[in-house]
Amino acid sequence: MKNTLTKNNTLIPVYDMAACIPGTNFIMKKTEDCDLPAFMAVPHRITDYKISFLEEGEVTHYTDFEKHVIKAPALILLSPDQVHQRTGNTYNKMTHISFSKEWLVTETEGLVACWEYMFGQVVIPVPDEDYKRELLAYLDIMYAEFVKNRPQKQLVLKNLLNVFIMCAARMASCKTKKHMDSTQNKIVRQFKMLTDQHFLNTTQVAKYADMLYVTPGHLNDLIKSITGKTAKQIIDEKRVMEAKRLLFWGKHSIKEIARHLNFEDDAYFNRFFKKHTGLTPALFQRNTREKYN
Repeated sequence: MKNTLTKNNTLIPVYDMAACIPGTNFIMKKTEDCDLPAFMAVPHRITDYKISFLEEGEVTHYTDFEKHVIKAPALILLSPDQVHQRTGNTYNKMTHISFSKEWLVTETEGLVACWEYMFGQVVIPVPDEDYKRELLAYLDIMYAEFVKNRPQKQLVLKNLLNVFIMCAARMASCKTKKHMDSTQNKIVRQFKMLTDQHFLNTTQVAKYADMLYVTPGHLNDLIKSITGKTAKQIIDEKRVMEAKRLLFWGKHSIKEIARHLNFEDDAYFNRFFKKHTGLTPALFQRNTREKYN
């Protein structure tokens, strides 16, 4: 486990799947209970993608300062570095899948837009019994493969998870027809990985274009064709979201957050944050804490 803003006494824990089970890039777990594990009740981040299928019952879930009261059947999706916690002790029956950033995505993946659409959401309600049965069928096959030690296990799991995600995205009304060739696919994935790693220190599109050996114009056009946003918008959104997370979940001062996000001073940070949210950091912090706490 590691922490962010380590110079501050109030930290946001980060749970790493590989630290729990070394050498593991994919984990499945089934749960059925009313008791909430203590660590889940504390705001924390994960380093991996996580999909939880709520088959029965209800859970209350906070993700990036938004409260979700989720009733079965539904999918709950978490992306790396989101801040989340669960509250309450209601009955629930769930299947959980965790996998690393690098494990699933391959050169042959052609529906990046559906992937983006799906993991851009926190909750996807399952609309009817047919979809529920379909998702459970894939989960049961995956779980049976996961608990056994058979040849080509990792490859089978990757393919099953790819199919599961495409079915879930289809359920979430992902109707995009956008396909990319392998080179475009690689650039989009690498841009996302690079921005995840460097958005705190690197904010210029040209720097990412240099890393990817393309022109800034080509990178912007490609990113916008898939996400509907420019590369700069995605970089700025990551910085804004990180600021929101720390303002809501932590007890860091605005000056500390500005320094963490590498702004020249807190006045510049205030202007940047207000431009993108319509609120000053202090007002956003007060409003969200009053609303959700």
